[in-house]
Amino acid sequence: MSTAVTKSEQLERTHTAVVVDLRSDTVTKPTPAMRRAMAEAEVGDDVYGEDPTINKLEQRAAEIFAREAAIFVPTGSMGNSIAIKIHTQPGQEIICEERGHIFNYEMGMLSFFSGCVPRTIFGENEILSWSEIKKKIAPGIYYRAQTGLISLENTHNMAGGTVYPTAVAEEICDGAHAMGLRVHLDGARIFNASVALGKPVAEITKKFDSVMFCLSKGLGAPVGSLLVGSKKFIEQARVYRKALGGGMRQAGVLAAAGLIALEEGPKRLHEDHANAKFLAEGLAKLRGIKIDPKKVETNIIVFEISGTGMDSAAFTRKLMEKNVLASGISPTEIRIVTHMDVDRGACERALGAISEICR
Repeated sequence: MSTAVTKSEQLERTHTAVVVDLRSDTVTKPTPAMRRAMAEAEVGDDVYGEDPTINKLEQRAAEIFAREAAIFVPTGSMGNSIAIKIHTQPGQEIICEERGHIFNYEMGMLSFFSGCVPRTIFGENEILSWSEIKKKIAPGIYYRAQTGLISLENTHNMAGGTVYPTAVAEEICDGAHAMGLRVHLDGARIFNASVALGKPVAEITKKFDSVMFCLSKGLGAPVGSLLVGSKKFIEQARVYRKALGGGMRQAGVLAAAGLIALEEGPKRLHEDHANAKFLAEGLAKLRGIKIDPKKVETNIIVFEISGTGMDSAAFTRKLMEKNVLASGISPTEIRIVTHMDVDRGACERALGAISEICR
């Protein structure tokens, strides 16, 4: 009998006990300020370009990233799919890290929608270098699928929120551009990287041809992501957003919360990082747990549990019984993510629950 935790079981427990939900930073609830802004939002038809709150959000995102334009999309996956479609031609290859989100968690859209195939590379700590990428760029022979795009992920989700050093990312962009290739950034949690590096997002992303970032993760908005780039790029993005069903009409009710997330969310991400470090240091002391706290740079912690004698399904079920929710990402690995709805006290309770299980 499967020991996997079902969604209905998770929801049932949420309604009957105070649950520490560490599955993802996507589980946050909108703040009272966001709810008020959503209720009072000035709206129009965004497909006609007439929603003033959407327009304000897009303009502000473009300013923050020092880009010509931006477009609001319902999800980060849609933003990535649009960017890949614009940058490539059917039959081309996309170079990415083998545990990257666009390859593993976006329903094969790089092939289904853009007609491309992935060329994956294993990166140390999921960080790629130009020397590794250059070896995988297709030679210019007619019977070989040509490289159409390089895509990086910062922070890298499955690596435990690792951050690309700016110099490494810029070397990749420079090398790619010299060869006539474009580079897209899956920056779902780019503000976490910005805080960890102590540099503005505009500075650490300036050499990428396009950037997608999420409002609905660490920044705390209930829905939404943005894609930023040149004016021409965003004009093309509007076409593909509509093709994917992303014309959401009076979407200013969502953009209103997104504006608060964009302006206020980055200011408190350091708290999530500190809580993640606290959890990592506590986990490192527990029997059967394997983790290097020094590698925890942002708000994601991935730890190995094979030493406990349990698999991830059994481990997460035991955690659920103690009102803590976590995600198994492999039979022997657990991922937990800190966010605005989990304070230090909640982290202490979660660490206590894990400690009891390990004993």
